Amino acid sequence: MGNPIKDKNTQVVFLKQRLDMFAELLDSIDPVEANLEDIDRMIQIVEEMDAKCREFKNRDL
Repeated sequence: MGNPIKDKNTQVVFLKQRLDMFAELLDSIDPVEANLEDIDRMIQIVEEMDAKCREFKNRDL
């Protein structure tokens, strides 16, 4: 892992990139073919993004 992101603008860019990657993942999944592991992974990604948002919110700048 790298150094903590402390700049607000960089934090926003980071979160937007993660959200874009998640949107691409959603677009690429065939709803008929999706299995429980796929859904669990998507939930994990959302939880990781939520944790990162909370981390950024609580970080002193």
